[in-house]
Amino acid sequence: MVPEELFSLALGLVPPWLVDHVTFTVEEKRLDLHINFPKGSRFACSVCGEECPVHDTRDHTWRHMDFFQHEAYLHARVPRVKCQEHGVHQISVPWAREGSHFTLLFEALIMTLVREMPVLTVARLVGETDTLLWRVIDHYVPEARTRVDMAHVHA
Repeated sequence: MVPEELFSLALGLVPPWLVDHVTFTVEEKRLDLHINFPKGSRFACSVCGEECPVHDTRDHTWRHMDFFQHEAYLHARVPRVKCQEHGVHQISVPWAREGSHFTLLFEALIMTLVREMPVLTVARLVGETDTLLWRVIDHYVPEARTRVDMAHVHA
């Protein structure tokens, strides 16, 4: 099995997404996984779900969980689709939430760690700034609070 196939499986990518290039730099302690899709692929419109052709793409990079002691990054050309009914829309990628510079798995790691230790300690541990970690926390905590029933809380 070639590394691209292995990493595609490890990331849980489903067609048309696939890892098409892997760069491992020992000196920088860095793994870069380049995700792509075959020419002619179609993606769902974010409004109606209709399969649409790719209009254009934009390059994005996300920090992923470390690969052993090496920082890992995902890179992808994220398509914008052209829906006949709704116009041009950027699609959502399955590995990250919109607007985040981290993968969902990396955000889950952050949220798990900040439950047990100070944010600055987690930031130093994962090699990111505490400001970026607070953005992740500020996204998930209010969302979680909306699901908590406080009807019987009096004080």
